[in-house]
Amino acid sequence: MDIVLDVFDTFLFDRLYASAFPALYVANGKDEVQVAATSTFSSMRELPTTYHSPTQFWTLEPTKLFGLVVYFIFASLSYLFIFDHATFTHPKYLKNQVRLEIKQASIALPIMAIFTVPFFVGEVRGYAKLYDAPADAPFWPYNLVQFPLFITFTDFFIYWIHRGLHHPRVYKTLHKPHHKWIMPTPYASHAFHPLDGFAQSVPYHVFPFVFPLNKIAYVFLFAFINIWTVFIHDGEYVANSSLINGAACHTMHHLYFNYNYGQFTTLWDRFGGSYRKPNDELFKRESKMSKQEWEKQCKEMETVQREVEGDDDRNYGDEAKRLQKKML
Repeated sequence: MDIVLDVFDTFLFDRLYASAFPALYVANGKDEVQVAATSTFSSMRELPTTYHSPTQFWTLEPTKLFGLVVYFIFASLSYLFIFDHATFTHPKYLKNQVRLEIKQASIALPIMAIFTVPFFVGEVRGYAKLYDAPADAPFWPYNLVQFPLFITFTDFFIYWIHRGLHHPRVYKTLHKPHHKWIMPTPYASHAFHPLDGFAQSVPYHVFPFVFPLNKIAYVFLFAFINIWTVFIHDGEYVANSSLINGAACHTMHHLYFNYNYGQFTTLWDRFGGSYRKPNDELFKRESKMSKQEWEKQCKEMETVQREVEGDDDRNYGDEAKRLQKKML
């Protein structure tokens, strides 16, 4: 992520730092600038900044900002152009749900970023196996191999971490905040408990310490992960695939809790006996939004929810019922 750091340093952090702590200098007889100490050069047009405090003050995990930007841009685009707003009338849609999802994500993402600082520092200081140019790869085809290798590695470990988060001893404390959203919107994609979100992100951060990874590919994969996480919460069931863990598979997870823990594929769910094929009705708008399908979903969901959580403390309010009467 040092590429992200370079971009933020160049266009934001150095300028902010230079403004907050102006350089201390004295001019000599030749109108030259004599600098007491410097930390960074913001640009060729600016004076070097006097060392005031460690630059980590500004560079404390810039992916915090990057992640928030990616989240809000793609969740908003998905919400506006892909997400079916008829979901608002689903009986399990919560009162003020979008506002609550955004609030939870806005709290979680900065805290998650702080937890990842040790990984980030290790990358910047050269402990990771990140490389700059394609020519620096172990062998040239590795520049292509790294992508499926990254997906396979992270998908495997996220499956087991996610499944572990459903253990009764940790579920209610750590993972239930994300399962508050029975019928999620794209904004639910990052609406986690911070420790939950961090735990599921660990494989992404560990990978470049185990396997070589191109720096540009790392940034691309970081963006892809966040966009994918939005898309599997958008309720648009495009991928009717036995291999891809798309939005339909993940909807089954939010509805019925104990199935489809995978992130990208269904491979490990099949291996672990937790795969559940999405209902065929989900792939036709007329049936996926029908009152009959929703009643069937709610009946089974309520049974499983009582087994997993006990009493349901969600606030569905009267909003969904009122909209449902209006639209159905």
